Amino acid sequence: MTVEIREVPLGGNLKDFLNVVDYIYRDDPHYVRPLDMELKTRLSRKNPFFAHAEGTIFTAHRNNFCVGRITAQIDREHLARHRDESGFFGFLDTIDDQEVASALLERAQRWVAQRGMKRIRGPLSLSLWDEAGCLVDGFDSPPMVMMPHHRPYQGGLIEGAGLSRAKTLYAWRYDVGNVKRRVQKAHDEVVAMPEVTSRTVNPNNIEGDTRIVMDVFNDAWSDNYGFVPYTPAELDKLAADFKLILRPELTSIVFVEGEPAAVAIALPNINEVIHDFHGKLFPTGLPKLVYRLKVQRPQTARLILLGIAKRFRTQRKYAALSLYMYARLNEAGQRLGIRWGELSWTDEDNASVNAAIKMMGGSIYKQYALYERQV
Repeated sequence: MTVEIREVPLGGNLKDFLNVVDYIYRDDPHYVRPLDMELKTRLSRKNPFFAHAEGTIFTAHRNNFCVGRITAQIDREHLARHRDESGFFGFLDTIDDQEVASALLERAQRWVAQRGMKRIRGPLSLSLWDEAGCLVDGFDSPPMVMMPHHRPYQGGLIEGAGLSRAKTLYAWRYDVGNVKRRVQKAHDEVVAMPEVTSRTVNPNNIEGDTRIVMDVFNDAWSDNYGFVPYTPAELDKLAADFKLILRPELTSIVFVEGEPAAVAIALPNINEVIHDFHGKLFPTGLPKLVYRLKVQRPQTARLILLGIAKRFRTQRKYAALSLYMYARLNEAGQRLGIRWGELSWTDEDNASVNAAIKMMGGSIYKQYALYERQV
């Protein structure tokens, strides 16, 4: 049967795009449908990402029934920094059908090629700082906040459409509890340094502290794969998003002689509390969300970023800063009743970070793949 591809502009009618996941994941007990309201905002020109990017939305149909979706996007900030003539695809979800997946990917490839791109890469929904990669291992548990989930066949369909794996990303599971002796020793050594101080994010100044966090993070990650710094408008949106779900106890800003040197931010796993919302926040979802976040409290969390400014990372004296922050977050997690956390994502090639997580007692429990091809 013929596959029909329909294009929807940013901010257009997303009914089919949003609802197709109910059919695709109808028998997957681990899928958590994102909130429709949040996706509508991200896929509109209200999203500050589109101040430096352009994109569009496609859905696939058979006999007028939606069977798949994808986005295509070009990020001018990425192009200015990396000069690799790459466009991206994201939000790829399809039924188990090669014709459907290939038709969607072909349409996304044509869209980026028409705008001068030589390569397409993804899935990125919409960038590396959103949901990155296609789940290729670890299908037996729900996704964490801001992490993707796919059916086991999805990666094979992407490869069947002619794309090759470009990068593997790791998600690590860490069980909260007593830290290893070596980690505790590193923590205590940092505590003993008079020039080192630390605090949590100030909930009354989230905007200001978000800028401190991202200044350190942008410096720490500037040489990493695909890195593009947040714009000021994107930071404002990030700070606004944090206000609802951020637990200050699960954050750490470290200073050396008063200068921001290292940061770590973990978020309560909102997917744990919205799993039965089916994408709908209103009319009953909002009070449930607030109650479950503030009263019941999630028992899982995700470490979304950790970074040490380059000038301190290269000083042997401060080599233990990452372990110091891990130990602090572990202690905070115990107090909050967090049973385990996800540390994600890390690049397969980032040996030092991966070694530090192993030292903490973390183990890889999910893997995600990024794919690309010439167009």
